[in-house]
Amino acid sequence: MNKPEPITPSAEAPVSLYAKHEPVFNRRIDGKFRRIKWAIMATCLAIYWVTPWLRWDRGPYAPDQAVLIDLEHRRFYMFGIEIWPQEFYFVAGLLIMAGIGLFLVTSAVGRAWCGYACPQTVWTDLFQHVDRLIDGDRNARFRLYKAPWGPAKIARRVFKWAIYLAISFATGGAWIFYFADAPTLHQEFWSGTAAPVAYGTVLVLTLTTFALGGFMREQVCIYMCPWPRIQTAMLDEKSLIVTYKDWRGEKRGSLKKAQKNPGEYGDCIDCNQCVAVCPTGIDIREGPQIGCITCALCIDACDRVMAETGRPRGLIDYATLEDAENEKKGHPPTRHAKLIWRPRTLVYFAVWAGIGLGLLFMLGTRVHTDVSVAKDRNPPYILMSDGSVRNGYTLRLHNMQNRPREMDLGIEGLPGAVMWTEDMAREAASRTLTRTVAPDATQVVRVYVVAPQDTRDQDFAFTLEAQGEERESDTAKAQFDAPGDE
Repeated sequence: MNKPEPITPSAEAPVSLYAKHEPVFNRRIDGKFRRIKWAIMATCLAIYWVTPWLRWDRGPYAPDQAVLIDLEHRRFYMFGIEIWPQEFYFVAGLLIMAGIGLFLVTSAVGRAWCGYACPQTVWTDLFQHVDRLIDGDRNARFRLYKAPWGPAKIARRVFKWAIYLAISFATGGAWIFYFADAPTLHQEFWSGTAAPVAYGTVLVLTLTTFALGGFMREQVCIYMCPWPRIQTAMLDEKSLIVTYKDWRGEKRGSLKKAQKNPGEYGDCIDCNQCVAVCPTGIDIREGPQIGCITCALCIDACDRVMAETGRPRGLIDYATLEDAENEKKGHPPTRHAKLIWRPRTLVYFAVWAGIGLGLLFMLGTRVHTDVSVAKDRNPPYILMSDGSVRNGYTLRLHNMQNRPREMDLGIEGLPGAVMWTEDMAREAASRTLTRTVAPDATQVVRVYVVAPQDTRDQDFAFTLEAQGEERESDTAKAQFDAPGDE
C-alpha cells in the first residue's frame, strides 16, 4: 500500500487579510475648498441642532414644532406640510428623490457627497479640528502619539476625549428632539421623567458618534460604508473627480534637482503636502482610489505649493479622465460647468425634477378628508325578521385639518338601503348620517346597512363630504352581500 506523500509547508508566507490601522494626522490647510467645507459643515450642524427648536403655528389643535416625527399619533410635520400614514407615498417619493439626487451628484462631481455633506465626514471634520485645538497641528500630534504614556499625555487625552464625548452627547440629544416637543422633552430629560427610550437613544447615538467620529474616522469610509463602492461603479470617464495630472507632475523631484537638471523633472516637487492634508491619509498621485472622498483639500495644498514655487496651479485639480487625456495632448482644459451638464446628468436631473414636481402637484391637490371601509366577513350578511338583509361595516373617517369638522356620511347606489350606527336607534336609520370629527384625527364608526329582501349581491359606495368653507369629499367602494337565488 502506497503511503501518502508528506505535506511540506509552503515556502511563501501566508497573506494576511488584516491591515494594521495607521492613524491619520492631517495638516491644517486654508484655501477655497477648505472654506467651502467650513461653510457646509457649519450649515449642516446648524440645521441639525437648530431645526427641532423652530416653531410653526398650526392652530390650537396641532403641535407647534416646525419639524416633528410624531410616532405616537403617526404624523410627520414639516413646516406647513402634514403627512398621514396613508400618505406615506410622499415619504417614499422623497427617499427616491434623495437616491436619484445622490446619483446626480456622483455623475456630475464624483464623491462630493462623501467629501462635504456626509454625516460621517462632517463629524470627523469637527473632531479633527478638536484634535488641532488640543494637540496642535500634524507634527505635534504625531509626536504626542509616539510619546510614552505619562501624566501629561493622559491628561491631554482625557481632556480631548471629554470634548469628544460632549459633542457626541449633543449629537444624540438633538436627535430625540425630532420625535417629541423639544422644550417639553428637554425639561423631562434633565428632570429624569422622560421615557426610557429617550435615554437609550441618546446613549446609543453618543457612543456610536464617539467611536465613529473620534476613533474610526477614515475606516468607516474605506471599510464599513457601502456607498463608496456603489459610487465607484457609477463613475465613468466623464465624471468630474479630483485628479493628479501625472504627465505634468512626473518625474518628481525637488526644486534643487529641477534647477540642476532643467527639463528632466515635472512640476511635482514631491513635498507630500497633498498627503499631509488628506483626511483619509491617501496619496492622490497614485490615481483614483476608494479612500478618496473628493474633499479637494489636496487641491488647496498643491495650489499653494505651485504658487510658492512660481508654477501654474492645477497640478491636482477637478477634472474628468476624458478631459485629462485631452489636456495631456495639449488641448486647453474644459470649463467645469460644461463638464457637469452632459446627457447622463441631464437625464438624472430630469427624473429627479419630475418626481419633485409630481410630489408638489399631489401635495397641492390633495384633500384633507378621507374615508376607508372594512366589511364584516363573518357572517357576511344577516337576514332580518322582516326579510330585509343587513351587512356590517367598520368605517374610518379621517379629518386631516387642524380644526373639528362636520362630515356627512352617505350611501351611493344600493337602492332602498338605509344605515344606522351602534349609538343610534334602528328606527332612525337613513341614507345620510352626520358626524363631527375631531381635528387631525380619525373617527371609527360602526355602521349597519340594511336593504330590501329582494336585494342581490352588488357594489355600492360610502361617500363622505366635509361641511364648511372647504367642502371636500371622498368615496370608498364596498360590497353588499345577500342570499343568492333559491
